[in-house]
Amino acid sequence: MLIEKGSKLLFIGDSITDAERAKPVGEGLFGGLGRGYVSYVDALLNTCCTESRIRTVNMGTSGNTVRDLKARWQTDVLQQKPDWLSIMIGINDVWRQFDSPSQKERHVYPGEYAATLEELVASTLPAVKRLVLMTPYYIEPNKSDPMRARMDEYGAIVRETALRHNTLFVDTQAAFDAVTAHFYPASLAWDRVHPNHTGCMVIAHAFLNAVQFQWSAGI
Repeated sequence: MLIEKGSKLLFIGDSITDAERAKPVGEGLFGGLGRGYVSYVDALLNTCCTESRIRTVNMGTSGNTVRDLKARWQTDVLQQKPDWLSIMIGINDVWRQFDSPSQKERHVYPGEYAATLEELVASTLPAVKRLVLMTPYYIEPNKSDPMRARMDEYGAIVRETALRHNTLFVDTQAAFDAVTAHFYPASLAWDRVHPNHTGCMVIAHAFLNAVQFQWSAGI
């Protein structure tokens, strides 16, 4: 696996990452990591890489856009001093354009999204060992659906940013597409966004594959 022994692994994003984590810092006992994919990643790391002693921290915040991430980046990322950083953001940047179409001040359009993500990645790379960029997603197999098409546009921005900076890349949309070939979207997320336990494992699985997790290892 790529994540080194004793590393501090920090996840930041929106409600998908947050998943009812502890505040102000999401880690520790009694659901500190929340109930989402971050807790699944941590559980598998502890089960299959018991000797690695990887410290997992969840800094997701519900409702966030990339604009919100920028506002709290110093305290919630840089001051936390992670070795590894994973970013998954963009769902609300897109969603507000559809569920709140008249509130344009809440919309984060592609130009701002790309520029802000670029700024955060470029400024943070020197401070971490590795960085992982995960695409936003919409659990809708119809690629012609307006929100799905828009989400794919933002996912392409994440891919381009990852290629430009040689970061690890996780295509969470592709991971869900593979599953929705067999499952109706609502069986993974009632609103096609907030995943149930199966949906959370889809994200965790995709992340762990990207860091070359050894699924056959451990107890």
